[in-house]
Amino acid sequence: MAKRFRGESHHKVDAKGRVSIPALFRRVLEAADPNWHMGQCPELVIVYGDHHRKFLECYTIEAIEEVDSKIDALPRGGMERKMLQRLFHGQSFPTSVDETGRLVLPMKLRQKIELEDEAFFIAAGDTFQIWKPETYQSEEVTKTQEWQNTLPDDFDPLTFLDMETSA
Repeated sequence: MAKRFRGESHHKVDAKGRVSIPALFRRVLEAADPNWHMGQCPELVIVYGDHHRKFLECYTIEAIEEVDSKIDALPRGGMERKMLQRLFHGQSFPTSVDETGRLVLPMKLRQKIELEDEAFFIAAGDTFQIWKPETYQSEEVTKTQEWQNTLPDDFDPLTFLDMETSA
């Protein structure tokens, strides 16, 4: 089983768009890059998407290859395949971590999510997301709190782990 990203953190973004990646995230990127060797910089793919996406989603090489395989299995010419190709192939940015453990986020990506002097990183299993901290707070935290308010006070989220999934 592949390593997973875990945790969340805030990091400064400099004027050139450089931002340090959490050290634990770098270890996962290294482990999930089949071409990585000690002393090299691990690669990743940043999916930025269209105007609906308010964050950058960072995929390990193994994770993006899994997505690519699923896209390739869809019928050619189908709208689902076209949409997913646009998102994962067209609206993405292949890059690597630099030798100091930072990502250089191009101006286009920073402008898209209105990222300025601070970035919020949050793990999402085999991906991690980069948000403008205020956007994460207003979008994701608010949605989660509203949803939690619909649940009974004594609700235990661990019960989700026992739910049957459709495969």
